[in-house]
Amino acid sequence: MGFRSIVFVVLGGLGTLFSGCARAQAPARAGSGAAPAAEVHGTLAQVMKGILYPSSNVIFAAQGQNPADVKPADDASTATNPLASTYGGWQAVENSAIALTEAANLLTIPGRKCSNGRDVPLQNADWPKFVQGLRDAGMTAYKAAQSKNQDNILEAADAMTTACANCHDKYREKPTIADRCM
Repeated sequence: MGFRSIVFVVLGGLGTLFSGCARAQAPARAGSGAAPAAEVHGTLAQVMKGILYPSSNVIFAAQGQNPADVKPADDASTATNPLASTYGGWQAVENSAIALTEAANLLTIPGRKCSNGRDVPLQNADWPKFVQGLRDAGMTAYKAAQSKNQDNILEAADAMTTACANCHDKYREKPTIADRCM
């Protein structure tokens, strides 16, 4: 039962990820003439902790250990380490980079809240720039993973660090949680 719960959560999270990313291409509902609107289900912190943080950690892990050298887990189908899972090694780095790139779209859906209840600052002029920085860093990491070259991963991890810091320095690193997203 625990395994099914984990699979449901992972697949449910990916469904949310892809529905948010594909909203422009979503087919119209029969007879409605309009595409369904993207729905927000999690806070900004939940999206960060559920997608961005674990995906960026895969990129950062690839700096110190060649993903091709990571041995698959005894049961790779249930491995919690993406690098040792069924889709491990360099493929895990590629997948994590794409997840970061696509998750940037989730940061632009109106209605998402910060953990303190404030609206994500979509209206601020720097927000779209920071989100684009994340997209660009994700694509840099994706291309680096495709090259299977750790030197390229070092550069990609630096781009990720910069993209994350740009936003965190302005919106996250505050004296109290109540001050975040301002």
